[in-house]
Order: sequence, then structure tokens, then C-alpha cells
Amino acid sequence: MKVLVACEESQAVTIEFRKLGHEAFSCDILPCSGGHPEWHYQQDVFEVIDMGWDMMIAFPPCTHLAVSGAAHFEKKRADGRQQEGIDFFMAMVNAPIHHIAIENPVGIMSNIYKKPSQIIQPYYFGDEAQKTTCLWLKNLPPLYHNSKPNLFDDVVTHSGKGEFRKFVKADGKIATFSAWEYECAKSPIEIRAKLRSKTFPGIAKAMAEQWGNITKL
Repeated sequence: MKVLVACEESQAVTIEFRKLGHEAFSCDILPCSGGHPEWHYQQDVFEVIDMGWDMMIAFPPCTHLAVSGAAHFEKKRADGRQQEGIDFFMAMVNAPIHHIAIENPVGIMSNIYKKPSQIIQPYYFGDEAQKTTCLWLKNLPPLYHNSKPNLFDDVVTHSGKGEFRKFVKADGKIATFSAWEYECAKSPIEIRAKLRSKTFPGIAKAMAEQWGNITKL
């Protein structure tokens, strides 16, 4: 199967599909950090989107779409950045590829486009972390997972939600973050978005194992 993993520099999903023998390629304007530049298109995804892919898993930028940045929405609407994000997302939706999955955090696309097909958490798939993740699916089934302990252990091992940390903001208010979010917040500002966007290993593996066996729907 030919699989395009759009807006992925980490190659987390690409590598899992490659392990199963699929012809998977990541694509991002950034160089890949997954160690396999031979499997990476460092260019605009729309320059490769018509190359006869069977499936696309897309991670469009969420900076101007996620509700976590709602305080800046008015400014982003005024200067056009939010509309650019919406247009990019919808171009992914309308790509000429039969099987499509689009990932984003909770954001405005649930109202502008439609509600997600599925909402998942990393801890559903064995990673001890909480990160609410929305999936919009076209000709793909929802990812099967175990969201309760001691059920379906042959499919996935349930883990807890991981550690949480307290963080004192500049205004003196205390915020609670998942441990991975806390580490991102402590990182240099120029790499925070990249760290936040990385796909957790359990989700990447589930995508490859479950969708890699799909027949045309």
C-alpha cells in the first residue's frame, strides 16, 4: 500500500507502516528527525499529493485552530492566519486519495467542518499520557482500542494517564499539565510546537497495524 503521512517530520507513523512492508513516506517542509530521509519528502505536501497514494494520514498545523489558543483567535481571524489554517485543513479533507485520516486537537474544525469521527487518548494505546486527539476519517474505520483496564488485553495493554505537574503562570495562577506538556513548556520556544505535535508510539503503531490491513471500503 502507498501511504502518505502528511505534515510529519518525526516519521513516527511512517516508520510503523514501513515495518509492515508498506511504501510509506512522510512529507513536511521541515527535514525529518526520524532518521530516514530516504522516506521523506521535504516540500509542500500539495506537490506530492497527486502521486497515486492509497492512503493519507495527515497532521495539519493546529496553531490557529486549537481551542487552547482561543485567546488569540480574534487577532488571527483579522490577519487571515486562522482562515489559512482552515483552508489547509479542508484541502487535506478534499485530497484525491481514497483512505484519509486527519488528526488535530480539539478545535474549531468540529464546528466549521464537522464533529470528529473519533476522539482518542494516548493512554488508550499503552502510552502513559493524556492528550485529547481528534480524528476525522474518510473510508477508514475508527481505531480499535481498550479504554478500560483488563479488557481486550490481546489488542492493547491499558496504561494510566501518566503524571501531572503544577505550573505557576506569569499571572500567578496555577495550571495543571500532563508531564509531557510540562516538558514541552520548559523547552525553548522555537521547538515547542514540534514537540507538541509528535505522535505517541502506541497511536502510530495502532494506525499502521489496523489501517495497514484495510481493504477498499
